[in-house]
Amino acid sequence: MAAVNGYQNNRNGITQTRTAAAATSKPAIPAAKSVDTQSVLKRLQSELMALMMSGEAGISAFPEEDNILLWKGTIAGIKDTVFEDTEYKLSLSFPADYLFKPPKVKFDTGCYHPNVDLYGNICLDILQDKWSSAYDVRTILLSIQSLLGEPNTSSPLNNQAAAIWSNQEEYRKMVMKLYKAST
Repeated sequence: MAAVNGYQNNRNGITQTRTAAAATSKPAIPAAKSVDTQSVLKRLQSELMALMMSGEAGISAFPEEDNILLWKGTIAGIKDTVFEDTEYKLSLSFPADYLFKPPKVKFDTGCYHPNVDLYGNICLDILQDKWSSAYDVRTILLSIQSLLGEPNTSSPLNNQAAAIWSNQEEYRKMVMKLYKAST
């Protein structure tokens, strides 16, 4: 069997061969760590069970059909806030390297909020630069639910919502107008 550029084809597939030149050259840079897909799947299954068993009021999430990397979630507006009596649908998309990167989370139901844009994108630090593998679906949903009543108006995605946040009566009218239009 002939070797071409340090590789040879054999019955078991293509394998790398060492040439005299390769033996004297510097060692190759190790490949980046690959993510164990099974670990991600086990983690998501575990998180689903923990979320179902928690009985946490006002939040829920389940995988879409047979794809455990795509979930639909629900959060209810917290009592005594302008979001009381509302319920929001969310999409959660988990990357293959979920343990190291956060899921992409978006509102499917229109949400008038300083930290949510017109497309449902959410500005929340734990979904960006403050991500930690210690977070799970439950803590993500609880954080978004908490964000509803306690927005970061100093770093808004929706400037109009941030501008009227201080007038809770007018803000509630805008929340309900958009909420009713999108449900």
